[in-house]
Amino acid sequence: MSVPPDRNRRADARRSKAAILDAAVRILDVQPDAGMEAIATAAGVTRQTVYAHFRSRQQLLLAIVDRITEETVAAMDAADLHTGPAADALLRLLDAGRQTARRYPVLLQKISTLPVSPQLDHDRHTSVADRIGPVIRRGQKSGEFDDRLPPDWLVTVIVKLAHSASEEQEAGRMSSQEAEHALRTSVLRMLGAATED
Repeated sequence: MSVPPDRNRRADARRSKAAILDAAVRILDVQPDAGMEAIATAAGVTRQTVYAHFRSRQQLLLAIVDRITEETVAAMDAADLHTGPAADALLRLLDAGRQTARRYPVLLQKISTLPVSPQLDHDRHTSVADRIGPVIRRGQKSGEFDDRLPPDWLVTVIVKLAHSASEEQEAGRMSSQEAEHALRTSVLRMLGAATED
């Protein structure tokens, strides 16, 4: 029994799109201003194929954000967030996010300059927030974290603190170790948990 042509075309399109994203991540993390032609060449496709999947460079960059977010969420899920004290789980979650970000320093800096609406920015962080929220609620329920502030607010602040730590490091105002320490200490203090100092 043969595979229908439409199914073959869809499978080819998925492979092309994945190859384009893989190439874009590799190329743009080294050369953030590389053009679509360079990405197409690295992906082994034509420039027209790139534009068939991504109508603009900005659309490609936004798809890369989604790809990196998926990678971050997978790392967070692998951090065993349901065991041990909530503070330890939260620190493992933050570490997983930072490990992913460290793999793409130039690319993430480029992406951070993209104009996005507050709603789109919020929506893009939903899967990360969905990992942080349960850990905070668990810590509040156990008494490990202060329960006077709403978990959703705390999630928002933690995401902003993580971005701020990354921005300080990228700007050269803090070393990687200083930014990581500042983030961990700030989050634990905000939650009313014991700090590592």
